[in-house]
Amino acid sequence: MDRKLLNWYDRHARTLPWRVSPQDGMNGVVPNPYHVWLSEVMLQQTTVATVGAYFQKFVHKWPRVEDLAASDTEEVMKAWAGLGYYSRARNLKACAEMVAADYGGKFPQTAAELQKLPGIGPYTAAAISAIAFGQAEPVVDGNIERVSTRYTANATPLPAVKEDCRAFMAQVTPQDRPGDFVQAMMDLGATICTPRNPACALCPISEGCAARAANAATDYPVKAPKKKKPTRVGAAYVLQRADGAIWLTKRPDSGLLGGMSVVPTTGWTSRQDGETSVSAAPIEEDWKNCGTVRHTFTHFHLELQIWFAAAATMTTLVPGTGWWSAADDIPGEALPTVMKKAISAAISDAFKERP
Repeated sequence: MDRKLLNWYDRHARTLPWRVSPQDGMNGVVPNPYHVWLSEVMLQQTTVATVGAYFQKFVHKWPRVEDLAASDTEEVMKAWAGLGYYSRARNLKACAEMVAADYGGKFPQTAAELQKLPGIGPYTAAAISAIAFGQAEPVVDGNIERVSTRYTANATPLPAVKEDCRAFMAQVTPQDRPGDFVQAMMDLGATICTPRNPACALCPISEGCAARAANAATDYPVKAPKKKKPTRVGAAYVLQRADGAIWLTKRPDSGLLGGMSVVPTTGWTSRQDGETSVSAAPIEEDWKNCGTVRHTFTHFHLELQIWFAAAATMTTLVPGTGWWSAADDIPGEALPTVMKKAISAAISDAFKERP
């Protein structure tokens, strides 16, 4: 299995900005552990297509892990805005600081040591160890999970089947080129062994695939019934000065959207609704309703009533901590996607590029 898959990978590997190609690897180029770590953290619950531009932005702004460690946390949050799952950004900064301070700027090579770092769990540790350092660690992401369950026709439902997939990868990952093998499995799942309409005729390991032999590839992996997501409601209040500045505040560092910049909102959470009316606005102004925006988080849907007001005076302040963000600065603020939706509903050109 490994030789056929690696031969296929040598010809068909995806070109990704954080990856060393098979040809470069054969010429002695080794993966940059900082790049591998950064990409793996970004790719957690995020697509390759989305991550590419963010990865390029980060390595341009912070070329080394020491540069990221020395950066301002607010700048990191701004650069991360839009990727979601914002605890990853906080852990990214904390991990960079630990690597710089405790490991001399060099990532540990084993999965066990890597898991001691903030934000690095078993999967990420195994992926970094295998791809960056050539350790034969069993790596299982969504693509590998799909390839593994189909190859073995494993009908154990998700998520319980993950342990079987890990055992399978421990068995088949070779000591020679384990990083390339792992990435080959990822590429196979992304391009050939796709969720729908897998191209089995083009698969380099189809001869040994039990699901293909049974003409049942799309039956795997077996998914447990999805729980219905609840819908929560709340309100967001967009206050704008005459010069175009918008009043922002910052979420607490822990919890949902932790450390991100937001407009004032009511107290909605994943477990409870918030007030939706103008009566909960942070100050008395001539508030106008701008409709509803909908956003989906991992565990719930959110519907926000959007209220807009033009500040009566240039010196208007909202009780509590916050700041006026100039119109030109708004696109660069650490605003999560749901807040960009809220502001755009109230001010249609808030994120328009300005000359």
